[in-house]
Amino acid sequence: MTISDSTVAIIGAGNIGGRLAADFAAGGQAFLLAGRDAEAARKIASDLDGHAEVVSVDEAVERAGVLVVAVWLDDFKQFIAQYGQQLAGKVIVDPSNPVGPDGEGGYRKVIGEQESSGQILAGLLPAGARLVKAFGTLSAPSLSAAARQEPERAVLFYAADDAAGDLVAELIRAADFEPVRVGGLDQSIRIEMFGDLHEYGALGRVVTRSEALKAI
Repeated sequence: MTISDSTVAIIGAGNIGGRLAADFAAGGQAFLLAGRDAEAARKIASDLDGHAEVVSVDEAVERAGVLVVAVWLDDFKQFIAQYGQQLAGKVIVDPSNPVGPDGEGGYRKVIGEQESSGQILAGLLPAGARLVKAFGTLSAPSLSAAARQEPERAVLFYAADDAAGDLVAELIRAADFEPVRVGGLDQSIRIEMFGDLHEYGALGRVVTRSEALKAI
């Protein structure tokens, strides 16, 4: 199966969801767009030349085989709890970063220092659902600014335990980034905020493939 054989949905019309929607559309990827704020989703879709079809979250879950859930960690947990077995057989893409405001204008981790949201969420999914960690290694502004970078495309790292990662790698290419796999979901912490391969971590910047392979 390839990404062209799959129905893709973005759930979430905030900063990350909106930037990914623009990147997918610019790369010619058709997708469903859903969020609790339907008006925000419609506003985003209105600028995407018909590539996005605005639907309810219920419909997105029913129709899509690949779900990019672009929401905060607690909302992601609630999403899994609400839809449960309906997610079996689907690829769930997790761009979440387990952080919250630190009260001083910055962010802090909201889970243990050695924990990753990717592994936590994967453990909550029903049997048959497959999680891929992706699209969260760059900030929302960089997801816009670095897409379609030339002459070498900017990298988006991803982590996956199985062939679902291949589908998401195709989706990363559709968004006009270069996919680089860091390993299984046990490597998710490296590509979450403050991790060594995150823009807001030790890496500290957008990189190309040759730079990324040296960093890994």
